[in-house]
Amino acid sequence: MILRPVSLEDVPALARLGRESFIAAFGHLYEQADLETFLEQVYSDASVREEVVGDDCLHRIADDGERMLGFVKLRYPSWYAEHSDAQNAIALGQLYTRPDATGQGVGAALLEWAIADARGRGHDAIQLSVWAENEGAQRFYRRYGFTKIADIDFYVGNHRDDEFLYELRLT
Repeated sequence: MILRPVSLEDVPALARLGRESFIAAFGHLYEQADLETFLEQVYSDASVREEVVGDDCLHRIADDGERMLGFVKLRYPSWYAEHSDAQNAIALGQLYTRPDATGQGVGAALLEWAIADARGRGHDAIQLSVWAENEGAQRFYRRYGFTKIADIDFYVGNHRDDEFLYELRLT
């Protein structure tokens, strides 16, 4: 497995992986119109391209030399800064793996890269949201020292989900 930066050539595959991973994990929760609105806003080629060329997001891809296995996205400034007294928090926006690559260490490698990168950039915390009913993801993040700091809302179209805001202090 190789971890590497994203390139513009990766945008279609990155957008497709984001859509497929989100649908596989959460698609059953939403009405079709809400799901389609969300996927267009977050995982269209145009939305992903805008993030890749912009200054707010940093993506890292895991691949096996033949296909993209997963990705992680860091966003600065953090969307969640008002929920913490951290002075220089960064947000982990997404951490997804291909459904058939789950449990193979892809997510762990990507999260470890994100933590090291955030520390190297001088951030004092990483913040992320996780669906309140996604106990597997919550266990995963707690293993790395993340703790719940707030209850927040997350919208998929017009559908509101209960989310937990987790934070890892880096100092």
